[in-house]
Amino acid sequence: MTSVRAPAVAGMFYPGDPETLGRSVAELTRTPPPRPMPFKAIVAPHAGYPYSGPVAGTAYAAVRHLADRIRRVVLLGPAHRVGFRGIAAPSAEALATPLGTIPVDRAAIAAALELPGVQVLDAAFAGEHALEVHLPFLQHIFADFQLVPLLVGDTRPEQVDRVLERLWGGPETLIVVSSDLSHYQTDETARRLDLETSQAIEALQGHRLNGHFACGFLPVAGLLRRATALDLRATTLDLRNSGDTAGGRDQVVGYGAYGFEYAATARLPDADRNRLLDAARQALAVAAETGQATKINPADYPLALRAVRRTFVTLTRNGQLRGCIGTLTATNPLVVDVIENAVRAGLQDPRFGPVTAGEVAEIAVSISILSHPRPIAFTGEAHLLDQLRPDVDGLILRDGNRQALFLPKVWHDLPMPAQFLRQLKLKAGLPPDQASPTLQALRFTTETFPAGA
Repeated sequence: MTSVRAPAVAGMFYPGDPETLGRSVAELTRTPPPRPMPFKAIVAPHAGYPYSGPVAGTAYAAVRHLADRIRRVVLLGPAHRVGFRGIAAPSAEALATPLGTIPVDRAAIAAALELPGVQVLDAAFAGEHALEVHLPFLQHIFADFQLVPLLVGDTRPEQVDRVLERLWGGPETLIVVSSDLSHYQTDETARRLDLETSQAIEALQGHRLNGHFACGFLPVAGLLRRATALDLRATTLDLRNSGDTAGGRDQVVGYGAYGFEYAATARLPDADRNRLLDAARQALAVAAETGQATKINPADYPLALRAVRRTFVTLTRNGQLRGCIGTLTATNPLVVDVIENAVRAGLQDPRFGPVTAGEVAEIAVSISILSHPRPIAFTGEAHLLDQLRPDVDGLILRDGNRQALFLPKVWHDLPMPAQFLRQLKLKAGLPPDQASPTLQALRFTTETFPAGA
């Protein structure tokens, strides 16, 4: 006989009546995203549906288009009711909600149990809501899937990362992390804290998170480690608090929805790309005319253009380079970083004189959004060359206080790895034919537009 874990919070956190629950989840996931995005993972909140449901609905609406391929969901969240060390899995073969039962992927659970600190602990699931509130959303979006439910106790993000690595799978597997954000702050304080949390998530900087920022900071931080290792891009999809949805503003709880996609194939919608290009051109024109940078309010732009990103802006005139400057540290909203780099590329690139007002009409602008640099382990330059991916990798070289970067589009002019590496060493002021035992290399990918730029 199949063992089924009954719902613990139906009728409290979400409707207990199947028809009412079905209508509720359908309404919460009704609004589609501006463009389908191939998310591998999402983060969504877990409070009662009147409070966090609209934000969770944003996250699940963003993966609705993946319904025909998702066959397994790995669901992780924080334990609220029982203290324990490590990561807990249930013994049940299925989990129930008023909408029916979801089979548990026991083979995946068995694989996770092979890792240190992972255990079967049914007591951790007693009365726990962090995972259960997600189940009706999953049942509504995905018709045929198995679940891997895991509660994260007192552990380290590294352990969560190891579990995710073991269960990551391919396009058939979706990772879902359950977490609310700040708790019981004033509306003003919550907005400040939740923005800081969102920026840490977008920058994949899990070390900046703790329980003050998010109750699920440990599974989130584990996901951020895996996202860094596999070159994923994180984007905030929704950011609100209970004062925006169903409560007062004196003591609010923050809710965020986030999507993670592979950076090598990530792509902003055309409308957002065009808006960034227009902002860069306008800022360059103003700076060339007045010498002053353009001041903007990031809140006037969509969430996707407020995401913390690293960017480079390249200027060309008649097909020839006229300036190129960027940032290697993700600290600014995307639109701010682009505007600042456009101005710097036009006025401060030491290889060229400042762009004049008379030149602006002839300047072509291209934008590159960089993923997070990841170290390349190598035992010598021949080994490094073997690992480079022409037309895919951007490369950063560091040795002592010297550093230089090539964007992936430089492969168009330097198509051979040995030539690419030699010229980058020259750019960094390093001897091109001399190996250095202290040389470091980091790879990244970019989204560059307009196409062909």
